[in-house]
Amino acid sequence: MSLRESLAPLLDLVYPPRCPLCGAAIGGQTGLCTACWAELAIPGEPVCVACGRPFGDAVPDGATCAPCLADPPRHDGIAAATLYNDASRKLVLSLKHGNRIALAPMMAALMTGKLAMVGPNWIVVPVPLHRWRLWKRGYNQAAELGREIARRTGARLEVDALLRRKATPSLGGLGKLARKRALSGAITARPNRLPVLKGAKVLLVDDVLTSGATSAACVSVLKRAGAEKVVIACFARVLDEALNVT
Repeated sequence: MSLRESLAPLLDLVYPPRCPLCGAAIGGQTGLCTACWAELAIPGEPVCVACGRPFGDAVPDGATCAPCLADPPRHDGIAAATLYNDASRKLVLSLKHGNRIALAPMMAALMTGKLAMVGPNWIVVPVPLHRWRLWKRGYNQAAELGREIARRTGARLEVDALLRRKATPSLGGLGKLARKRALSGAITARPNRLPVLKGAKVLLVDDVLTSGATSAACVSVLKRAGAEKVVIACFARVLDEALNVT
């Protein structure tokens, strides 16, 4: 039994477990109440064979979505635990900006459910933060999720494999070309981690996948470093058009 497990009864006595979304009493420290679980949008099948975008029931297995046909991705798949809605947004913001690091195990457990292919022969690489943002926040939420995923899958965590060399502005509202310019040269592989990345199967971890610009920049860096395969894992994926086909 781990120290965390042995101290759980005492923790529950001092801090009765509450749902992090609505505050209702729940059975354990890492979970949601039944009503809030039901609010999460879990991507269903069938999905795009290239990027995991959910389709309607009329689309056969093995199909490729229009965006991937028009612009084939360099990554080797996207695994999203949830689609971005009000419930997943609250969890992401609580983890990222609310210092609720204790949410990482529960969120990572949902992500791991989509990662049956990941095992000890994989490495887990978090999307990096710039050092000033890391200093201000005190932690990298992607690294916290990656740490939990590595623990559950037996994969090797390489928390500093990627380096964000320059701070980038918020990409929200920017066009595709503007996002690409903002990220140009921002992310690189650490020279001392190149031997680890060469020929590796990489799980690139982030909390939210929005436009995909940051993850695409990371994938490009990892592929140039010689990674054999790069799969993107996120807790929430912004796909408004898919919310009504889950």
